[in-house]
Amino acid sequence: MDAAEFRRRGKEMVDYVADYLENIEKRPVYPDVEPGYLRSLIPTEAPLEPESYEDVIKDVERVIMPGITHWHSPYFFAYFPAASSYPAMLADMLCGALGCIGFSWAHSSVERAALIGGVMMKQVPADNSYAVRVDMLKKMMEEDKAAGLIPFYFCATLGTTPSCAFDHIVELGPLCNEENIWMHIDAAYAGSAFICPEFRPLLNGVEFADSFNFNPHKWLLVNFDCSAMWVKKRTDIIGAFKMEPLYLKHENQESGRSHWQIPLGRRFRSLKLWFVFRLYGLQGLQAHIRKQVALAKEFESLVRADKRFEICAEVIMGLVCFRLKGSNELNQNLLKRITDSREIHLVPCQLSGRFVLRFAICARTTESSHIQQAWRHITQLTFELLQEPSH
Repeated sequence: MDAAEFRRRGKEMVDYVADYLENIEKRPVYPDVEPGYLRSLIPTEAPLEPESYEDVIKDVERVIMPGITHWHSPYFFAYFPAASSYPAMLADMLCGALGCIGFSWAHSSVERAALIGGVMMKQVPADNSYAVRVDMLKKMMEEDKAAGLIPFYFCATLGTTPSCAFDHIVELGPLCNEENIWMHIDAAYAGSAFICPEFRPLLNGVEFADSFNFNPHKWLLVNFDCSAMWVKKRTDIIGAFKMEPLYLKHENQESGRSHWQIPLGRRFRSLKLWFVFRLYGLQGLQAHIRKQVALAKEFESLVRADKRFEICAEVIMGLVCFRLKGSNELNQNLLKRITDSREIHLVPCQLSGRFVLRFAICARTTESSHIQQAWRHITQLTFELLQEPSH
């Protein structure tokens, strides 16, 4: 969908929404369907090729609306108000377009969870590729048990934030299973790339995991927020969060819909996934992933061709970790110049005690020309920095 079609479809969607709200009282306020009614109405996989927008919109009425409780119907008198207004809807549309992520503490989530849960958390040492291997984990577990501690949870990462490293879950999974340790796999960024067959080997060992999550809002063309999580045994989650106040009791409550998370409510996030999957198709989403990986490889080649710089971690997906050969202070000064220029935006990480610059391919609209311009800008700032007497 290009800008011209977006303009046209956007106006159509505004009309659809206005018509829906103006006539909402004509719809049954409560659906007459059973849990699982959708299974026979939608395919088990995303389409290979893009589908037409007209077909998707037709299916909103055919597939989605029969299962909707119309919270904004004048005949809805349950719970408390779920506020809605035309100005708020317009602002929500703008919010989605701006796509700003308001960082607070949206990061270091495992460490934060340990603090909230009141449990001790330890970081497992990584190998030279910044990945965790089984011997490291086993040694730490044995030391902890000898000290009277009980290891019960391990968070493996596929595509770490600093360097996009991949833990060896084929090795780690069997150990966790043997020791009755819950193994969670965090694939927040890289998980989207597993739709491409060439990246699937990095997922080997996932069968040992107890839970797995990734964020379509990072690399699958779905705007924030949208995070997907799987668990091997649904009863582990439903049982942990099960609460049954009278006002939430209903005839289908054993389906577990109320017990999957700590918050009581959530947005209808799956709808935007459904739109994206159908209007891009698997091939379109794969093309997006592959294009951004190719752009990262292009930037890597530019860095490698300049002897003043070095690559600090293997470039597997859309992240390039690089730095000027020299001190941490030198690289900190370079990043400060980059930030102050406001032409491109990078953030750093620390790898093996070294201050490293991260160059992540992020925007859907990034092209080779942007990569080339960014590199020219970096090298110009580098030239100016190295001309100063202190360097």
